[in-house]
Amino acid sequence: MASRSPAEELDVDGIAVRLSNPDKVYFPELGENGGRKRDLVGYYRTMALPTDDGTDGPIMRALRDRPTFLQRFPDGIEGDEIYQKHIAKKRPEHVQSTRIVFPSKRTGDAIKPTVPADVVWGANLGTVTFHSWPTIDPDNDHPDQLRIDLDPQPGTDFDDVRRVAIDGLRPLLSELGFTGFVKTSGGRGIHVYVPIEPRWDFIATRRAVIAIARELERRDPDAVTTSWWKEERGERIFIDFNQNARDRTMASPYSARRSARARVSTPVTWDELADVNPDDCTIASVPGLVAERGDPWSDIADHRRGIENLLEMVAADDANGLGDMPYPPSYPKMPGEPPRVQPSKKVADHWDESGNRVEKS
Repeated sequence: MASRSPAEELDVDGIAVRLSNPDKVYFPELGENGGRKRDLVGYYRTMALPTDDGTDGPIMRALRDRPTFLQRFPDGIEGDEIYQKHIAKKRPEHVQSTRIVFPSKRTGDAIKPTVPADVVWGANLGTVTFHSWPTIDPDNDHPDQLRIDLDPQPGTDFDDVRRVAIDGLRPLLSELGFTGFVKTSGGRGIHVYVPIEPRWDFIATRRAVIAIARELERRDPDAVTTSWWKEERGERIFIDFNQNARDRTMASPYSARRSARARVSTPVTWDELADVNPDDCTIASVPGLVAERGDPWSDIADHRRGIENLLEMVAADDANGLGDMPYPPSYPKMPGEPPRVQPSKKVADHWDESGNRVEKS
């Protein structure tokens, strides 16, 4: 077993945070050249500290007061993963919590970042990726963001996702009166966040994203799919609407990802998206990019608006026989949800009109 490097103490905006075993390699492909724990923690410290004008650092702005889950790899990205939804009882005084309700109706307490030291403390626990809710404490029942996940399927690549985002999604959002904020996913996909007024519950906001996805599919059926079932997607870009279901989270803006190069889910401008290479957005490069041109998501909260027109689209889809879509398998059966069974295994007379299984005697 490799020897442990001595712990260090970091000053994070006036709060002392312990950095344990700083020279442990987290990203083996990078090794001692940018892949150590100190490199990851240092990245998060840089991105969390206040800017020169005293405003929140980019990742602090993205996480502040939001329920946040920790995707931890205490032994590096090739080791075991811990996906932590609940805040630990033993924690520093500065780490606060917020009450959340799971789809099962059980409640829990998640981490609620409020100061830069919270992010650095989480990183020291081996957190590679911070996954945030689309809500702000104390109201964790009404999202303030629609999150559109453009997920490439086998046979497609980042260029295909980019084209759908730029040529399809961006103009559609503009027609609907919304401003979309785009980021790389840190993998092969693209995430677009749409700021909204926090007046609707998760059921309504999920249906609003389904309406957007269906319109994208109607406009470009050869490139876009809304099918929850993989067997029906083909070589198209799947719009993962279930990322908007309660308890579902996405990698926060400026979060690192479990990748050999320590890629980062990086906010970009729409103009930058035309040329960005996700492999170039890493914990080594992103701080310099932000220092040079700022954070393109800095004013996201200023662009919130209502979703009434999207709910009108939902009603029109319902009238045309396009109701709700399946929820993830771990969720309880939801009102109006179709049968949660893949089409190739569905036997029509085993299900009633409400999507409930009919038991045969």
